Amino acid sequence: MHPLLILPLTPLLLLQGLYVRAVTPRLPEAAGARSGESGGGSELRLLVLGDSAAAGVGVASQQQALAGQLVQRLADSHRVIWQLWAANGRNSRQCLDMLELAAAETFDTVVISLGVNDVTGGVSLDDWLRQQDRLATLLRDKFAAQCILFTPLPPMHYFPALPQPLRWVLGARAKQFNRALQACLRSQPKCRLLSFNLPMQDAFIAEDGFHPSAVTYGLWAGEAAKAITAAD
Repeated sequence: MHPLLILPLTPLLLLQGLYVRAVTPRLPEAAGARSGESGGGSELRLLVLGDSAAAGVGVASQQQALAGQLVQRLADSHRVIWQLWAANGRNSRQCLDMLELAAAETFDTVVISLGVNDVTGGVSLDDWLRQQDRLATLLRDKFAAQCILFTPLPPMHYFPALPQPLRWVLGARAKQFNRALQACLRSQPKCRLLSFNLPMQDAFIAEDGFHPSAVTYGLWAGEAAKAITAAD
């Protein structure tokens, strides 16, 4: 999106951003365990990493969230040893800082949810791509990840919590980030971008008009499980 198209809207967008922060319900992260072991079969060490969506905001329990539904699917064929490292509001820079401070561990597969807070926080596309590049390198080198699954940014142009034109602007940036990420990952070993489309209906959005519902987490987990199984 060209900056000259946005410039005249800047005062309105800033006001709308403040309004959304003030009136949108702040839902808690999903309750429940953030690590565990489940299933039988070949061992799979799994890390779910990222922001509020990775943390399960929008549902009550981790069993309904991405990590819980993904582990449930993988446990049919694997002994899944899993961890969830995610927090509401976390952006890519904060995630990198956390990983750089964390002790080295081994994860076979990492599923990543990042980008929405970078879009809403005004991070430039170039800076964001450098962060994704560093994230992939760090996961391979420090955490021995053999399969790194990036989740595309959601269709923010459909989010009911966002008024127009803020919804249009953030949606356009999310699409731009997704296109650039897809191109970036072509040169990144052991990385791929998940691909799934959601019909944006009420059943797919949490009550805050911003986060996934249990239905969406299930679809997301299903696509991730298929990609992980295909990479075995």
